[in-house]
Amino acid sequence: MKAFEGKAAVITGGAHGIGRAVADAFLREGASVCIMDKQPGEWFVGDVSDKESLERFAEAVAAKCGHVDYLINNALPLMKGIDECSWDEFSYALAVGVTAPFYLTKLLMPHFAPGASVINISSSRDRMSQPQTESYTAAKGGIAALTHAMAVSLAGKVRVNSISPGWIDTTGSDITGADALQQPAGRVGKPEDIAEMVLFLCSEKAGFITGENICIDGGMTRLMIYHGENGWEYRG
Repeated sequence: MKAFEGKAAVITGGAHGIGRAVADAFLREGASVCIMDKQPGEWFVGDVSDKESLERFAEAVAAKCGHVDYLINNALPLMKGIDECSWDEFSYALAVGVTAPFYLTKLLMPHFAPGASVINISSSRDRMSQPQTESYTAAKGGIAALTHAMAVSLAGKVRVNSISPGWIDTTGSDITGADALQQPAGRVGKPEDIAEMVLFLCSEKAGFITGENICIDGGMTRLMIYHGENGWEYRG
């Protein structure tokens, strides 16, 4: 019997990249999968920033599956910086990255099965930044904090955890040279690296883990960078 036979997984932003890898991993292990994505396809097409679309999606999930075992909030927020990001764009990024995961979890609460799990996809940018990334970074920081808040509120009903990916190549490229070697792990990440952690956190093996954030970034956020050391040079 496959590990997730008879289980139902709900994934936002599941048409490509990390979301697609997560969906494929669940399907491989026998789960039924419901995807919401704004890209046209055979899934539920809609923008997670839209309240009515989320409500219709939740209704469709309940009608199709009857219950929800796993919710993966993965839809990607807009990335724009303080120089160019407008009020509407910043608000949209927060709607996709924070409000939607909160509201979809709330909508699906009556349908969560015993032992259910919510996984929020954050980013290593929840703890470090590049210039001109405020909208995305704020959304990812928000969902990381939302994770432990929901874990406490849903204690005894649903486990809630988040994953913070670092550089994950979603193009299938063979990235070599400095881009790979700078990472303590020696390579750039793959969507499957995140998908396997999602499966673990949803499994009974992770039954004592809730409210936690796990950073999967090849060790980059642990690498101290100083001018003149290990080949690094400041050129500001």
